[in-house]
Amino acid sequence: MENYQIARRAQIGVLIPSTNTGVEYDLQKFGLDGVTWHPSRFWIELKNWADEKAATGDSENVVFERFLDLMRDEMPPAIKNVLSSKISHLMLGMSAETFWGGKEGNIEFEKAVREQLPAGFGLTTGATASHDALQAFGAKKISVITPYPPVGDDNVRQYFTEIGYEVKAVKGLNRPSATAIAETSIKEVMDAIKEVDGDDVDAILQCGTNLSTVDIFPTLEHWLEKPLIPINIATVWHALRACGINDKITGKGRLLEEF
Repeated sequence: MENYQIARRAQIGVLIPSTNTGVEYDLQKFGLDGVTWHPSRFWIELKNWADEKAATGDSENVVFERFLDLMRDEMPPAIKNVLSSKISHLMLGMSAETFWGGKEGNIEFEKAVREQLPAGFGLTTGATASHDALQAFGAKKISVITPYPPVGDDNVRQYFTEIGYEVKAVKGLNRPSATAIAETSIKEVMDAIKEVDGDDVDAILQCGTNLSTVDIFPTLEHWLEKPLIPINIATVWHALRACGINDKITGKGRLLEEF
C-alpha cells in the first residue's frame, strides 16, 4: 500500500500566539484519520496585562490594544513558516483580532492575511467561523462570553451586531494576562454562562481561543437546551468542512455532530 503521505485528507496549519495552550489542548482531542494539525507560534511580547497596567498607569483597554498592535507585527513570519510545510488550509488559533473594528475590521484583517497566502488558499478565522456556525443553527439572538477586558467585549458586540445578530449580553472575564486565560476556572465559566443566558437567547458563543470550554459546553447544551459554541470548535468545524471533511464527530458538541 502506498503511504507516502500520512495526512492524505488534510494538513491544517494553525496560527497560535506563543502564550496560548488552549488551542492545542482542544486539537489534541481530534484524532481524525488522514488529518493532521500543524501549529505555528508567533511571539507575544506583552504577556502580562496587569503588570503593564501597573507599570504605565494606562487603562486595561489601552494595554489590551497595545498587546494586539504588537501581535500584528509578529504574525507574518509564523504564516511563512507554516506554509513551508505544504499545508492545505490555514486556521487562525487567535480570535480577538478577527473581531476588531467590527464587520469592516474583520474584512480588512482577513484581506491582510490572505495577501500572505497563495491565491485561493483556504482560510479559517474565529469571526467568520463563529458566524457560519451560528447560521447553521439559525440563531438570531445570541450571548457571548470572553476572557477580554471591556474594549474586547465592545468589539465582539460591534462585529456581531453589524453582521445582523441581536446581542443580548456579552460577559468579559477580564483576565490579567495572556496565559491567565487558560487558567480560568470552570466555576468562572459556569457563572458567566448563567449570567448571559435567558429564554430570549438562541445560542451562546465563547470567544478567546486560550479559554478551552470543549470539556463542559457539550454537557451544558443538554442542560440549557440550546447551542453553546466554543470558538475553537467553530474554527475546527469550519476548517474541516472547508477541506471537504464532513465527518460527524460525537462528544464535542452539536455543531460537529449535526453539521
